Amino acid sequence: MKRPNFPLTILLFTFSFSAFSQAQNLRFEKQLIAFESNESVGAFDVDKDGHIDLVSGSYWYKGPEFRDRFLIGQVKRYGEYYEDFSTISMDVNGDGKMDFVTGGWFEGKLVWKENPGNNGEWKEHLIAETGNIESTRAWDIDGDGTLEIVPNTPRKPLAFYKWIGPNQFEKYEVFETQGHGLGFGDINGDGFGDLISSFGWYEAPADLRTGQWNFHPSFNLGDISVPVIVTDLNGDGLNDLIFGMGHNYGLFWMEQKRDGEGQISFAKHPIDPYHAQYHAMEWVDLDGDGKNELVTGKRYRAHNGKDPGGLDEIGLYYFKWDGKTFVKNVISYGPLGVGKGTGIHFSVTDLNGDGKTDIAVAGKDGLAVFWQR
Repeated sequence: MKRPNFPLTILLFTFSFSAFSQAQNLRFEKQLIAFESNESVGAFDVDKDGHIDLVSGSYWYKGPEFRDRFLIGQVKRYGEYYEDFSTISMDVNGDGKMDFVTGGWFEGKLVWKENPGNNGEWKEHLIAETGNIESTRAWDIDGDGTLEIVPNTPRKPLAFYKWIGPNQFEKYEVFETQGHGLGFGDINGDGFGDLISSFGWYEAPADLRTGQWNFHPSFNLGDISVPVIVTDLNGDGLNDLIFGMGHNYGLFWMEQKRDGEGQISFAKHPIDPYHAQYHAMEWVDLDGDGKNELVTGKRYRAHNGKDPGGLDEIGLYYFKWDGKTFVKNVISYGPLGVGKGTGIHFSVTDLNGDGKTDIAVAGKDGLAVFWQR
């Protein structure tokens, strides 16, 4: 793989914060799937043939080759954006076929699309009118083994939606407002998963149905990534945060600290402050060594190229934590047509059953798969 042609000054500064390397241990082969400019892709078995398919925007692509595609239904377009900001697989109606949950900024609706079980179009069903959705994620918030749906609606109320049976969701209100960015994990170590936004973190009550969430304004980070990763990086027993700037420069981690009275604070550390639009990320074991890597990249034309760094070259990376710092590995980098960036929601999983983890990534620069070889 050819070494990216970074400016020398950027390379020198990047070395001081996180080690930089070409992907020496892992090798990826790019397959362009489509020139569509949808920004979300999900990976699940649509037609129950035992193979993972890709679902992105108006189409699903039959795995494992992804050469044949079938219409889901035309997704509305608003300027450069399609109203499809997540692809979360879930059998919503309980018929044994995987549907998916999505939503968008312009209509402000959380919806699910029904798998017809054939090559016909998928019917859309409303879950809730939420206000502008930046993106949506799913976590098991109540610990019952079933995922809850959590839309990120900046400057709107924070709530999640629990699937309670075929075609039914129950709304749980968390707080009156949230910021741009969303994460989930146990911050205070009480055994209950908390929610995180750019404004701070929301402490979960023991009883989600009747208890009150307690807001902690421990930080104010700006327009950050969806998701925010919650994990104990340094092994001190306290969960830390990993986040990117979704519409500016920078990728960071926040080290959790406790004072003598147990008060929680966070110390910010740079991972890669010299690349922009780290809007989506995944924390997965990419190389099979039992430890997770951070997979992320630049969201191409996040605000139509008008963000700081919006016109810089684009890339997809994985960062390996060595116990003290992150080592940056390039999967793809370059100008449009050479490098590949991310959209809002991408998928990291074994797409062809060979035991290696692959990456399916959508964006305004097209839909592609990076096969791990």
